[in-house]
This record gives sequence, C-alpha cells and structure tokens, in this order.
Amino acid sequence: MERLWAPWRMAYIKDAAAAGDSDTECVLCRIAKEADKEEENLVVARGKHVFVVLNRFPYSNGHLMISPYKHVRDFSGLAPRAVTELVEYTQESINTLRRMSNPDGFNLGANLGRVAGAGIDFHLHMHVVPRWSGDTNFMPVLADVKVIAQALEETWRELRSHWQGG
Repeated sequence: MERLWAPWRMAYIKDAAAAGDSDTECVLCRIAKEADKEEENLVVARGKHVFVVLNRFPYSNGHLMISPYKHVRDFSGLAPRAVTELVEYTQESINTLRRMSNPDGFNLGANLGRVAGAGIDFHLHMHVVPRWSGDTNFMPVLADVKVIAQALEETWRELRSHWQGG
C-alpha cells in the first residue's frame, strides 16, 4: 500500500485550527482546565502532569490521546518528570485497552508539526490507537465513512471503569 487516506481527518484539523493556533489557548488547554467536565470532554484519567482523553475523531474504537497540561509543541518544553508521566500514562492506556477490548496491536506516536500530520500542532499529545485484524475496510475509501463500533460516551465509560493507573 503506497498511501493511507484518511479524508475524515480534515474535519478534525479544521476544528483544531478554529480553536486557535495561539500559544495561550487551545482545545487541549481548555480540556486540561475543565476538570468538572470529564464526561463532556471524554477525559479518561488525570495525573499530576498529563491527562488521557478519548479522541473525538478516532481512527478506531478506543483511540486515546495523552497530553501534558503544559502548553508545549514538543518534548523539549517538558520537565523530565512530565515526560516520564506521559510515558507511564501511555503504558496504562495500552494496558487498559487490552483489558477492555483485547486489540491485536497498537499504533503509538506523536505528530510533531503540521507537516508531520498533527491536527493540533501547537500542543504536544501522544496517540494510542488500538488495532484489530481486518479493522480497515472499503467504507473510508468508497464512502468517506469510518466505522466505529461503539458510541464515544459508551467507550469513555468503559475505559474509566477499566483504568487502574494514575
């Protein structure tokens, strides 16, 4: 396969751009501050330096993002303890998804910069994307449709009940 097309990502990119490409406020900063809106914002867990949120525009069911509270573009702006906690919460995200839905594998990563594919390129975040054999099909290619097997709110409740770290 030469290319993986994800045309639905443009809605996410446009939403992130509309939220403002500023160094003071962004969608992840807003979510970081709104501790009283965990379900509305789909926050799965919070630590001292990072939080875990269910992606509103997932590639697959259970697609999580781990983000520092601090508004930084890349790892160089984080204290060592924050980097450590980001990795710990990435690990617990994987463990939680394994307990919850037993995926066959995972995609992990951070897209640093717009040209690297970041929809939110001004606030660092890691992606944990659970994968299953045969989880891609003709729907995204022919109909510009993603097939997600579970409502985000339902996935959020299940993730919260399985989360053990933090």
